[in-house]
Amino acid sequence: MPSDLPYFDTSYLARLYLRDQGFERVRELAGSGNAIASAWHAQAEIVAAFHRAFREGRLGLGAYQTVLEQFITDSKDGFYHWLPLADSIQQRLEQFFWHAANTHFIRAADALHLACAAEHGFTKVYSNDRHFLTAAPLFGLRGVNVIG
Repeated sequence: MPSDLPYFDTSYLARLYLRDQGFERVRELAGSGNAIASAWHAQAEIVAAFHRAFREGRLGLGAYQTVLEQFITDSKDGFYHWLPLADSIQQRLEQFFWHAANTHFIRAADALHLACAAEHGFTKVYSNDRHFLTAAPLFGLRGVNVIG
């Protein structure tokens, strides 16, 4: 499975629906496959990102409801391969933090993404978040940003 699916973090998932900087490149990358992989918890992160865009006025009510509905439909139609968060992923995350230097900055949700991708056999992950990309090698992953 990992060899034929790109793994997107939430910053890239959001660009499939929102016109945030670099969305064209992310959509082009997503269009090259038949599905996208991400950690199970990204479902909560993405709907929260949509609501943030609505709250900040970047989406009106109608547009907010449209992107939310489209995401739900895409998810039900199998466009996303939601990877489960098993105990082994939590253990990998704990080991990372056990050995992490005090100079490593990583948010819990990003650590879940990276541990999940590594545990499920991915070798690269896609994001434009600099902290996520910096932490990727610490999980044995190559972070890729097609936005630039």
